[in-house]
Amino acid sequence: MADNLFEPLHFRNLTVKNRIFRSNISGRFDNYDGSGNQARINWEEKFARGGVGAIITSFVPVTIRGRIIPNYATIDSDARIPFWREVGNKVHEYDCKLLMQLSHSGRQQDVSGIENLNKKALSSTSQTESFHGLLCQSMTKTEIQETIAAFAAGARRARAAGLDGVELHSANGYLFTQFLSSGINDRQDEYGGSLENRARFLLDVIRAIRQEVGNDFHLQVKISAVEYNNAVIPWEKPGNTLEESIQVCKWVEAAGADAIHVSTGSIFPHPLNPIGDFPFEDALRWYDLMLSSGIYTFRNYLLFRYRLLRPIFSFLWNRLKPKHRQHLITENPLTDADLDPSFREYISAKEMQALLHKYQGISLSHAAEIKKQVKIPVICTGGFQQASYINQAIHEGLCDAVSIARPLVANNDLVKQFAAGKDVPNRPCTYCNKCLLNVLENPLGCYEERRYSGDREIMVKEVLTVFEPAPFQ
Repeated sequence: MADNLFEPLHFRNLTVKNRIFRSNISGRFDNYDGSGNQARINWEEKFARGGVGAIITSFVPVTIRGRIIPNYATIDSDARIPFWREVGNKVHEYDCKLLMQLSHSGRQQDVSGIENLNKKALSSTSQTESFHGLLCQSMTKTEIQETIAAFAAGARRARAAGLDGVELHSANGYLFTQFLSSGINDRQDEYGGSLENRARFLLDVIRAIRQEVGNDFHLQVKISAVEYNNAVIPWEKPGNTLEESIQVCKWVEAAGADAIHVSTGSIFPHPLNPIGDFPFEDALRWYDLMLSSGIYTFRNYLLFRYRLLRPIFSFLWNRLKPKHRQHLITENPLTDADLDPSFREYISAKEMQALLHKYQGISLSHAAEIKKQVKIPVICTGGFQQASYINQAIHEGLCDAVSIARPLVANNDLVKQFAAGKDVPNRPCTYCNKCLLNVLENPLGCYEERRYSGDREIMVKEVLTVFEPAPFQ
């Protein structure tokens, strides 16, 4: 079973050296105008050097109108191709593949930026987003066709840059989710109503990409298998079920996709994505950047700020979690010998084992059901950081590979630690999610001081390594 993790994974047009993908995650490393810089290259190199088989880039907007926040590199013009070629070249030095995640925010635009100031975000609907209160307007058919063309052009540019494939970000509440979701899409035309109509936009994009780049370029689709659209706001519609998503995945496969990437949730962040704690102190410190973004952000800020109000938010945020059940339980409990002694001063092996049992494999049961119904490989994301657990999931045929984001931010060399025989890293990710809120204003990194023996200076130094070598060099 130990060999499963390091067996190559063969797709129709691509082979990845092992079964660990770095999932889409990134910080505000790039230039305000959407051009890239050296920090982005340094960021991706960290994970390629650490041994992952493939990297799925951060959210890469296909248009400036569709970005979630400034300072993310885009793919909205041919002028972006040389930069992404440099990113790909650096990652390829480590026998690692690079997949560009083609994305559009839709209404889920956290910080609009000067280019989008006073413009409502584009969406499948004109209904205000329920968590932050982000305003939007329903896309016209002309805007839909323009966006389809933008995705196809983005795929062409990714191929021209020498990258290994693309992923469509149709999960976690972004534009594709807003069309797919029965809880969000309220259109009355051929892009709304029935599941077939709601899936039309995604399928049209896949077909347009295939027409643009041919059938020999890797294309995968990330989907929220179950949306839980009412997880935080109980009176919202629940959104798509697993059965509906399975049907969408069948259509996606027939349209020309090479793989399915399984996640969960119809917003981001979502109580089940990223799984773990909600960091109130970090929310209080950094959420103020979003106060002008939505009509409910001040309400949220008050709930974060005042301790007497936090139980209200905690109840709403966590009410779904007790209903979640793991699909797989590994029989390989942690011992004190598995963890660094200085780390155990803050969290015991027993406590860390409880966190793994609670959070690891959050979407695995959904991935397993999808895998039964499609012939293309299935990748699953959700808190993975234990080799025996991942191996068992692959061995039992629940998925073909896993993608990891925050546990790899905590341990960039996680795969190398697995290769050296470690079942869990010496200082595991504690699922604290402090990285989640810091990223609004600070470089993305692990902000859990317990992982640095309580030494904040060491933590800051590690976070800032993304700027080495410096851009001016």
